[in-house]
Amino acid sequence: METSSVSFSLWPEDKRLILKGYCGKILMVDLTKSTFEEIEIPDAIYENFLSGVGLGAYILYKYIPKNAAPLGPDNILGFISGLLTGTGSFMTGRWMVVTKSPLTGGFGDANCGGNLSPSIKHCGYDGIFFKGKSKNPVFLFIDNKGPQLIDASKLWGQDTVDTEEQIRTMIPHKKSLSIATIGMAGENQSLISGISHDGGRMAARSGVGAVMGSKNLKALVLCGSRLIKSQNPEVIKTISQAYAKKVKASNLPGMATGAFLPIMGKSMVATDKAIPLDGMMSTAIMKKWGTGFGNTMNMPMGDSPVKNWKGSVLDFPFSKYRNMNPDRVQKHEIKKYHCYSCVIGCGGICDIDKVTNGRFPLTHKPEYETVAAFGALLLNKDLDTIFLVNELLNRGGMDSISAGNTIAFAMECYEKGWLSQTATGGLDLTWGNAQTIITLVEQMIAGTGFGAVLQHGVKKASEILGIATDSFAIHAGGQEPGMHDPRLDPILGIHYSCDPTPGRHTIGAGSYYTYMRLWESVTWAPKVKLGEDKKEEYEASSQVGLKSMANACIKQVLDGSGGCLFGMIGGLNHFKIFDYLNAATGWDKTADDYMSIGLRMQTLRQCFNVREGINPRDFKMNDRLSGFPPLTKGPLRGKSFSMKDMMSIHYQFMGWDRNTGIPTKQLLEELGFCDLDMEVINHG
Repeated sequence: METSSVSFSLWPEDKRLILKGYCGKILMVDLTKSTFEEIEIPDAIYENFLSGVGLGAYILYKYIPKNAAPLGPDNILGFISGLLTGTGSFMTGRWMVVTKSPLTGGFGDANCGGNLSPSIKHCGYDGIFFKGKSKNPVFLFIDNKGPQLIDASKLWGQDTVDTEEQIRTMIPHKKSLSIATIGMAGENQSLISGISHDGGRMAARSGVGAVMGSKNLKALVLCGSRLIKSQNPEVIKTISQAYAKKVKASNLPGMATGAFLPIMGKSMVATDKAIPLDGMMSTAIMKKWGTGFGNTMNMPMGDSPVKNWKGSVLDFPFSKYRNMNPDRVQKHEIKKYHCYSCVIGCGGICDIDKVTNGRFPLTHKPEYETVAAFGALLLNKDLDTIFLVNELLNRGGMDSISAGNTIAFAMECYEKGWLSQTATGGLDLTWGNAQTIITLVEQMIAGTGFGAVLQHGVKKASEILGIATDSFAIHAGGQEPGMHDPRLDPILGIHYSCDPTPGRHTIGAGSYYTYMRLWESVTWAPKVKLGEDKKEEYEASSQVGLKSMANACIKQVLDGSGGCLFGMIGGLNHFKIFDYLNAATGWDKTADDYMSIGLRMQTLRQCFNVREGINPRDFKMNDRLSGFPPLTKGPLRGKSFSMKDMMSIHYQFMGWDRNTGIPTKQLLEELGFCDLDMEVINHG
């Protein structure tokens, strides 16, 4: 099925270049009408919101009707590149998906690497947005000739890997297609489904796959070749060369093996004093193992959740978690890979033909989040099961963090006798039952059997079961938390509970703040001093408020730029994101100016939630995660903090009402929302 465009104009080949790092326009696709519209975006919007998640927040706030149903035709789904993507800057190849989340009811976004981000710009757009609903399954194809909708009926029901392969046969003359697609979980509108790219890399969170499925949109396929230029490419080149040199020089000693990681983890919790290390150490670790270093390092620290967040390393001791040693994972690795513009290269492809008995030949190397969610969280010590589950989730298009949390919730219900084997369809949900874990994942993706109860996440499963499960239904505002424990890092808990898209571990943490060394460039960011008492982060102080605010603001700048979290954690004294932005755009902004942009972006996302009727306080994470009741054993025994007070101090420093979390009228005026013709929330 091919359609003509509305308000669409082709650019003469190679005649118009992107000179500021951004294209200055988006494509809006109306799936109901099968039409296209190019929308010009004023320069002022980029100066106030950058691109990426900031531009996404602007479009969603402007074009989604108030109280639109997340799975209805009025919702909008956007794929957006970062402002720095394609400019020659390094670690800036991430792309964002934005929508009204069916999981939380508020602002939803998900983040992914691979090569889709530059492909969006190569087609001439900063973002591609979808509204309405197609009568039949379709995919959008864009090349230099323009966009067209193509019938995808034969692809519906296919997993993500098979869908990509079939699309490449349908468009054989195109050598370099960049594809994002949903699997069966998205088609079934599972609220914990994501969008896959590059054979299983996932934009996993917020239920973005369900929104894509609700629109009968199977895939986005891009093949443009328009040029991307920046204002000062030589400056960008100089910054990139210096950064690449540092990354290349950051290596661990040759004798460093996975056996060293638990020892390192123990040493990191042996003191309550802050040790501000050079972030390049984390870069060296990422180069060697990727995120898998956390498989074993995080266990003795207490960072990895155990037994639905109620256990400790004593419940999943070294004799079990040593099976997750990243060296064992990497024995299956046949090649490493880098995302677009990445100089670290944390990804890998693993041969799993034997461990899956020939079912699947290859998989992306399981990330730490997946290993933890299907390892210690479920008391499962079988690495082969995790390899299989990883590929099942990637092909089915389901978020591994949410899926693991949901199965853990069900297992605790079963342990307490609140679920019988009859109710589970004959499944034995005892902790660590590998075969049951595999079966549940398959059922959740397909929406069958007991998996139909679990396919929409913890909150919905709790509601369906209708039993007194709130005390151990672990989520924040409807979204399951990442595999990092706030009882070790309370500032992480602030972001689980206060971010407009709650429950995510990638927004901020006390550890992130220390590694970033933001105080070296931002005048108001508090310095972390050697020997500083980390116990102070358990109290709602002004220092904690400033740190959490700084985390929130810089992460928005990162997500507006297409930047990678691992570049940021490696230290902003090395990863010169502010200098990159000035060189790409020709602006002359200070680090403080960019942090103000980050505050504006975060505030608009919060305004979106308030407009949609969300009480920000309702996003508070489950009390178990803040130590109520406190653990009685393990490295986090006795650790607790007041999440209510922590939320208040964060709101206060963000310029939001301390009691409600609603952005104040004074802040909106200071941030210039009226000048941007934004009809923001009513404070009356």
